[in-house]
Amino acid sequence: MAYRLVALDIDGTLLNTQRKVTERTRKAIDSAREIGVVVSLVTGRRFASARLLAMELGLDSALISHNGALTKNATTLEIIDYHPLNAGTVRELIKIGHEQDADFILCEDPIGLGRVVVENRSVERNQRLASYLSYVNEYGLAVEVIDNMAEREITDLIQVMYTGTVQKMEDLSSLIQTTIGDNAKRQWTTYRDSDMTILDLLNPKCSKAHGVAALAESLHISNGEVMAIGDNYNDVEMLQMAGLGVVMANAEQGLKTMGFTETTSNDEDGVAEAIERYVLI
Repeated sequence: MAYRLVALDIDGTLLNTQRKVTERTRKAIDSAREIGVVVSLVTGRRFASARLLAMELGLDSALISHNGALTKNATTLEIIDYHPLNAGTVRELIKIGHEQDADFILCEDPIGLGRVVVENRSVERNQRLASYLSYVNEYGLAVEVIDNMAEREITDLIQVMYTGTVQKMEDLSSLIQTTIGDNAKRQWTTYRDSDMTILDLLNPKCSKAHGVAALAESLHISNGEVMAIGDNYNDVEMLQMAGLGVVMANAEQGLKTMGFTETTSNDEDGVAEAIERYVLI
């Protein structure tokens, strides 16, 4: 099978533990593009933080961000595909966040580089979240800090994101499923080594798989001609829909039991290894 579209997760996949793209991986991506293969970043990241990496790599295809909620052209900022989360559901999620004393942010502004809204208390007590907000602000994502989210006028927006320990987010995810059911889709990215989970709440239609399938269709590429590479639970649907789903050696253990093809770790040029083995042949 000739793979014509390569869908790449970013963190834990494309980037090594030093948050860098190695020279071997850059060369493999460039070589794939030279033979006409489309390479697209597909990430749970906010658009602004993923955009600079796409531009650095010279990728001119659509950038699929927010776990499939927002697909845009990295250069022109043209919206290609957008599925907002309903304002009523957002208000319910804010209420749950307050009742459970959880730290969360709202992701807004699909037209520009994006904006996140967060409460003072979360920034003050959650150092990881504060560091994350400082990091994304450097990449052009606006950060708005307010006292009480419940007092803010809420409209449809990109997503709600909670963050906390693995156990707390598992419990919160179950509560949300019981409370609001199918009104929002739950996507989680777990980092057990640091005891942290990011829990994203999205429009029910959203997933990385949906974003990749929409991109493939627009390019007249079948799902069978897609190779997807990932390392975490928010990648599962994308890996399942692709003609070839590849997981990193450093992937969450649960993914490595699902029958996907395995490559080397993100510190061993796993993306380059997969591209060289299955695309550059």
